[in-house]
Amino acid sequence: MPPRAVSLPHPRTRSASGGTRAVGTVTRGTTNPNRLRRMDRWIAATHGAELRRAGDPVAVDLGYGAAPWTAVELLHRLRGVAPRARVVGVEIDPARVAAAEPYAREGLVFRHGGFEIPLPGRPLLVRAANVLRQYDEAEVAAVWRRLCARLAPAAGHSRGGLLVEGTCDEIGRRHVWVALGPEGPRTVTFATRLGSLDRPSDLAERLPKALIHRNVPGEPVHAFLRDFDRAWAAAAPYASYGARQRWMRAVRDLTADWPVTDGPARWRQGEVTVRWGALAPRG
Repeated sequence: MPPRAVSLPHPRTRSASGGTRAVGTVTRGTTNPNRLRRMDRWIAATHGAELRRAGDPVAVDLGYGAAPWTAVELLHRLRGVAPRARVVGVEIDPARVAAAEPYAREGLVFRHGGFEIPLPGRPLLVRAANVLRQYDEAEVAAVWRRLCARLAPAAGHSRGGLLVEGTCDEIGRRHVWVALGPEGPRTVTFATRLGSLDRPSDLAERLPKALIHRNVPGEPVHAFLRDFDRAWAAAAPYASYGARQRWMRAVRDLTADWPVTDGPARWRQGEVTVRWGALAPRG
Protein backbone atom coordinates (compact mmCIF):
# COMPACT_ATOMS: atom_id res chain seq x y z
CA MET A 1 0.00 0.00 0.00
CA PRO A 2 1.09 3.62 -0.32
CA PRO A 3 3.21 4.24 2.76
CA ARG A 4 1.65 7.42 4.06
CA ALA A 5 -1.25 6.57 6.36
CA VAL A 6 -3.84 9.19 7.22
CA SER A 7 -7.29 9.10 8.73
CA LEU A 8 -10.34 9.21 6.52
CA PRO A 9 -11.55 12.66 5.52
CA HIS A 10 -15.06 11.99 6.82
CA PRO A 11 -14.91 9.78 9.93
CA ARG A 12 -17.94 7.86 11.03
CA THR A 13 -20.08 10.10 13.20
CA ARG A 14 -23.49 10.02 14.75
CA SER A 15 -26.33 11.82 13.05
CA ALA A 16 -28.80 13.97 14.95
CA SER A 17 -31.26 11.09 14.95
CA GLY A 18 -28.73 8.78 16.57
CA GLY A 19 -27.97 6.75 13.44
CA THR A 20 -24.56 6.23 11.88
CA ARG A 21 -23.59 8.49 9.03
CA ALA A 22 -22.15 7.00 5.86
CA VAL A 23 -18.40 7.46 5.44
CA GLY A 24 -17.17 9.29 2.35
CA THR A 25 -18.30 12.01 -0.02
CA VAL A 26 -20.74 12.09 -2.91
CA THR A 27 -19.14 11.42 -6.29
CA ARG A 28 -20.09 13.03 -9.58
CA GLY A 29 -22.18 9.95 -10.25
CA THR A 30 -21.37 9.72 -13.96
CA THR A 31 -22.35 6.31 -15.28
CA ASN A 32 -23.14 4.64 -18.57
CA PRO A 33 -24.45 1.18 -19.44
CA ASN A 34 -21.61 -1.29 -20.04
CA ARG A 35 -19.02 1.14 -18.68
CA LEU A 36 -17.56 -1.49 -16.31
CA ARG A 37 -17.84 -4.53 -18.55
CA ARG A 38 -14.06 -5.13 -18.73
CA MET A 39 -13.69 -5.00 -14.98
CA ASP A 40 -16.73 -7.27 -14.48
CA ARG A 41 -15.48 -9.88 -16.93
CA TRP A 42 -12.09 -9.95 -15.22
CA ILE A 43 -13.77 -10.37 -11.83
CA ALA A 44 -15.93 -13.21 -13.14
CA ALA A 45 -12.89 -14.95 -14.65
CA THR A 46 -10.53 -14.57 -11.69
CA HIS A 47 -12.90 -14.61 -8.70
CA GLY A 48 -15.71 -16.80 -10.01
CA ALA A 49 -14.45 -19.94 -8.26
CA GLU A 50 -14.43 -18.16 -4.89
CA LEU A 51 -17.97 -16.96 -5.48
CA ARG A 52 -19.16 -20.45 -6.41
CA ARG A 53 -17.61 -22.03 -3.31
CA ALA A 54 -19.10 -19.51 -0.91
CA GLY A 55 -22.22 -20.34 1.05
CA ASP A 56 -23.56 -16.81 0.59
CA PRO A 57 -21.66 -15.04 -2.22
CA VAL A 58 -22.40 -11.36 -1.64
CA ALA A 59 -20.88 -8.65 -3.83
CA VAL A 60 -21.02 -4.90 -3.24
CA ASP A 61 -21.14 -2.26 -5.98
CA LEU A 62 -19.80 0.66 -3.95
CA GLY A 63 -20.65 4.12 -5.26
CA TYR A 64 -22.67 2.99 -8.28
CA GLY A 65 -23.60 6.58 -9.10
CA ALA A 66 -26.61 8.46 -10.35
CA ALA A 67 -28.09 5.42 -12.14
CA PRO A 68 -28.02 1.76 -11.07
CA TRP A 69 -26.87 0.26 -14.38
CA THR A 70 -23.53 -0.98 -13.09
CA ALA A 71 -25.12 -2.87 -10.19
CA VAL A 72 -27.70 -4.48 -12.49
CA GLU A 73 -24.95 -5.52 -14.90
CA LEU A 74 -22.70 -6.83 -12.13
CA LEU A 75 -25.45 -9.17 -10.94
CA HIS A 76 -25.99 -10.47 -14.47
CA ARG A 77 -22.28 -11.10 -15.06
CA LEU A 78 -21.63 -12.71 -11.70
CA ARG A 79 -24.67 -14.97 -12.03
CA GLY A 80 -23.09 -16.28 -15.24
CA VAL A 81 -20.29 -17.87 -13.18
CA ALA A 82 -21.90 -18.09 -9.72
CA PRO A 83 -25.69 -18.56 -9.93
CA ARG A 84 -26.25 -17.86 -6.22
CA ALA A 85 -24.39 -14.53 -6.24
CA ARG A 86 -26.15 -11.53 -4.73
CA VAL A 87 -25.32 -7.86 -5.29
CA VAL A 88 -25.84 -4.93 -2.92
CA GLY A 89 -25.58 -1.50 -4.50
CA VAL A 90 -24.26 0.99 -1.92
CA GLU A 91 -24.51 4.76 -2.45
CA ILE A 92 -23.78 7.65 -0.12
CA ASP A 93 -26.42 9.89 -1.73
CA PRO A 94 -29.88 8.92 -0.39
CA ALA A 95 -31.59 10.35 -3.47
CA ARG A 96 -29.64 7.93 -5.67
CA VAL A 97 -30.67 5.01 -3.48
CA ALA A 98 -34.31 6.02 -3.78
CA ALA A 99 -34.00 6.36 -7.57
CA ALA A 100 -32.48 2.86 -7.79
CA GLU A 101 -35.17 1.10 -5.76
CA PRO A 102 -37.43 0.34 -8.79
CA TYR A 103 -34.56 -1.74 -10.20
CA ALA A 104 -34.29 -3.98 -7.13
CA ARG A 105 -35.03 -7.63 -7.82
CA GLU A 106 -34.23 -11.09 -6.54
CA GLY A 107 -30.51 -10.99 -5.77
CA LEU A 108 -30.19 -7.20 -6.06
CA VAL A 109 -30.87 -4.58 -3.36
CA PHE A 110 -29.74 -1.01 -2.76
CA ARG A 111 -28.52 0.50 0.50
CA HIS A 112 -27.49 3.93 1.74
CA GLY A 113 -23.88 3.94 2.91
CA GLY A 114 -20.23 4.49 2.14
CA PHE A 115 -16.83 3.06 3.03
CA GLU A 116 -18.22 1.48 6.19
CA ILE A 117 -20.15 -1.00 3.94
CA PRO A 118 -23.52 -1.18 5.76
CA LEU A 119 -24.00 -4.96 5.69
CA PRO A 120 -24.32 -7.36 8.63
CA GLY A 121 -21.71 -9.75 7.24
CA ARG A 122 -18.52 -9.52 5.22
CA PRO A 123 -18.88 -9.49 1.43
CA LEU A 124 -16.84 -11.70 -0.86
CA LEU A 125 -16.43 -8.88 -3.37
CA VAL A 126 -16.37 -5.08 -3.21
CA ARG A 127 -16.11 -3.22 -6.49
CA ALA A 128 -15.29 0.50 -6.19
CA ALA A 129 -14.97 1.96 -9.68
CA ASN A 130 -14.30 5.67 -10.20
CA VAL A 131 -14.92 6.33 -6.49
CA LEU A 132 -11.49 7.40 -5.18
CA ARG A 133 -10.54 9.56 -8.15
CA GLN A 134 -11.82 12.68 -6.37
CA TYR A 135 -9.82 11.97 -3.19
CA ASP A 136 -6.24 12.94 -2.42
CA GLU A 137 -3.55 10.32 -2.96
CA ALA A 138 -2.66 10.48 0.76
CA GLU A 139 -6.19 9.34 1.64
CA VAL A 140 -6.12 6.15 -0.42
CA ALA A 141 -4.25 3.91 2.04
CA ALA A 142 -6.76 4.53 4.83
CA VAL A 143 -9.72 3.86 2.53
CA TRP A 144 -8.12 0.65 1.26
CA ARG A 145 -7.50 -0.57 4.81
CA ARG A 146 -11.05 0.17 5.84
CA LEU A 147 -12.53 -1.65 2.84
CA CYS A 148 -10.15 -4.61 3.11
CA ALA A 149 -11.14 -5.01 6.77
CA ARG A 150 -14.75 -5.51 5.64
CA LEU A 151 -13.89 -8.35 3.22
CA ALA A 152 -14.59 -12.00 3.99
CA PRO A 153 -11.42 -13.40 5.60
CA ALA A 154 -9.22 -16.08 4.10
CA ALA A 155 -10.07 -19.57 5.35
CA GLY A 156 -9.06 -23.04 4.24
CA HIS A 157 -8.63 -23.05 0.48
CA SER A 158 -10.24 -19.60 0.15
CA ARG A 159 -8.11 -16.48 -0.28
CA GLY A 160 -10.96 -14.47 1.17
CA GLY A 161 -12.79 -11.53 -0.31
CA LEU A 162 -11.64 -9.26 -3.12
CA LEU A 163 -11.65 -5.48 -3.39
CA VAL A 164 -11.37 -4.15 -6.95
CA GLU A 165 -10.67 -0.41 -7.00
CA GLY A 166 -9.87 1.54 -10.13
CA THR A 167 -10.77 3.98 -12.85
CA CYS A 168 -12.10 3.86 -16.39
CA ASP A 169 -13.15 6.28 -19.09
CA GLU A 170 -16.78 7.24 -19.64
CA ILE A 171 -17.59 4.47 -22.12
CA GLY A 172 -15.38 1.74 -20.73
CA ARG A 173 -12.65 1.56 -23.36
CA ARG A 174 -9.76 1.98 -20.93
CA HIS A 175 -9.46 0.70 -17.37
CA VAL A 176 -6.78 0.33 -14.74
CA TRP A 177 -7.59 -1.28 -11.39
CA VAL A 178 -5.94 -2.63 -8.27
CA ALA A 179 -7.08 -5.95 -6.79
CA LEU A 180 -6.77 -6.26 -3.01
CA GLY A 181 -7.45 -9.07 -0.57
CA PRO A 182 -7.91 -8.97 3.20
CA GLU A 183 -4.12 -8.75 3.47
CA GLY A 184 -3.81 -5.74 1.14
CA PRO A 185 -3.02 -5.03 -2.53
CA ARG A 186 -2.19 -7.94 -4.82
CA THR A 187 -2.14 -6.89 -8.46
CA VAL A 188 -2.68 -4.08 -10.97
CA THR A 189 -4.59 -4.77 -14.19
CA PHE A 190 -4.47 -2.69 -17.37
CA ALA A 191 -7.38 -3.33 -19.76
CA THR A 192 -8.34 -1.66 -23.02
CA ARG A 193 -10.31 -1.87 -26.22
CA LEU A 194 -7.33 -2.58 -28.44
CA GLY A 195 -8.71 -0.84 -31.50
CA SER A 196 -8.72 2.47 -29.60
CA LEU A 197 -5.10 2.27 -28.44
CA ASP A 198 -2.22 4.21 -30.00
CA ARG A 199 0.29 3.04 -27.40
CA PRO A 200 0.03 1.35 -23.97
CA SER A 201 0.94 4.52 -22.10
CA ASP A 202 -2.41 5.96 -23.24
CA LEU A 203 -3.74 4.05 -20.22
CA ALA A 204 -1.82 6.37 -17.87
CA GLU A 205 -4.74 8.80 -17.73
CA ARG A 206 -6.85 6.03 -16.15
CA LEU A 207 -4.40 5.00 -13.45
CA PRO A 208 -6.15 4.74 -10.06
CA LYS A 209 -5.53 7.45 -7.49
CA ALA A 210 -2.78 5.46 -5.76
CA LEU A 211 -0.69 5.54 -8.96
CA ILE A 212 -1.78 8.38 -11.21
CA HIS A 213 0.49 10.98 -9.64
CA ARG A 214 3.39 8.50 -9.64
CA ASN A 215 3.70 8.32 -13.42
CA VAL A 216 6.93 10.31 -13.30
CA PRO A 217 10.58 9.33 -13.82
CA GLY A 218 11.95 7.34 -10.93
CA GLU A 219 8.64 5.65 -10.09
CA PRO A 220 7.98 1.98 -11.00
CA VAL A 221 4.69 2.61 -12.81
CA HIS A 222 6.42 5.12 -15.08
CA ALA A 223 9.15 2.59 -15.88
CA PHE A 224 6.54 -0.07 -16.59
CA LEU A 225 4.62 2.10 -19.04
CA ARG A 226 7.89 3.16 -20.69
CA ASP A 227 8.89 -0.48 -21.16
CA PHE A 228 5.40 -1.35 -22.38
CA ASP A 229 5.60 1.37 -25.04
CA ARG A 230 8.99 0.05 -26.14
CA ALA A 231 7.66 -3.50 -26.36
CA TRP A 232 4.65 -2.19 -28.32
CA ALA A 233 6.95 -0.42 -30.77
CA ALA A 234 9.11 -3.54 -31.17
CA ALA A 235 5.95 -5.56 -31.87
CA ALA A 236 4.92 -3.26 -34.76
CA PRO A 237 5.44 -6.01 -37.38
CA TYR A 238 2.62 -7.95 -35.69
CA ALA A 239 0.18 -5.11 -36.39
CA SER A 240 -0.45 -6.62 -39.82
CA TYR A 241 -2.18 -9.46 -37.98
CA GLY A 242 -4.25 -7.05 -35.91
CA ALA A 243 -3.96 -5.05 -32.70
CA ARG A 244 -4.67 -8.15 -30.60
CA GLN A 245 -1.62 -9.99 -31.90
CA ARG A 246 0.56 -6.91 -31.45
CA TRP A 247 -0.64 -6.52 -27.84
CA MET A 248 -0.03 -10.18 -27.05
CA ARG A 249 3.49 -10.04 -28.44
CA ALA A 250 4.28 -6.86 -26.51
CA VAL A 251 2.99 -8.36 -23.25
CA ARG A 252 4.97 -11.55 -23.84
CA ASP A 253 8.12 -9.44 -24.19
CA LEU A 254 7.25 -7.58 -20.96
CA THR A 255 7.30 -10.84 -18.99
CA ALA A 256 11.09 -10.94 -19.28
CA ASP A 257 11.41 -7.98 -16.88
CA TRP A 258 8.06 -7.58 -15.13
CA PRO A 259 6.07 -10.01 -12.93
CA VAL A 260 3.05 -10.50 -15.18
CA THR A 261 0.62 -12.82 -13.39
CA ASP A 262 -1.78 -13.80 -16.17
CA GLY A 263 -1.41 -15.50 -19.53
CA PRO A 264 -2.54 -15.48 -23.16
CA ALA A 265 -6.19 -16.16 -22.33
CA ARG A 266 -6.41 -12.78 -20.59
CA TRP A 267 -3.98 -10.99 -22.90
CA ARG A 268 -6.34 -11.79 -25.78
CA GLN A 269 -8.98 -9.71 -23.98
CA GLY A 270 -6.73 -6.65 -24.09
CA GLU A 271 -5.55 -7.14 -20.50
CA VAL A 272 -2.33 -7.56 -18.59
CA THR A 273 -1.99 -8.00 -14.82
CA VAL A 274 1.18 -7.24 -12.85
CA ARG A 275 2.04 -7.84 -9.21
CA TRP A 276 1.35 -4.78 -7.06
CA GLY A 277 4.79 -4.88 -5.47
CA ALA A 278 6.45 -4.22 -8.83
CA LEU A 279 4.43 -1.00 -9.40
CA ALA A 280 3.89 0.24 -5.83
CA PRO A 281 4.91 3.87 -5.23
CA ARG A 282 8.33 4.62 -3.78
CA GLY A 283 8.74 6.73 -0.70
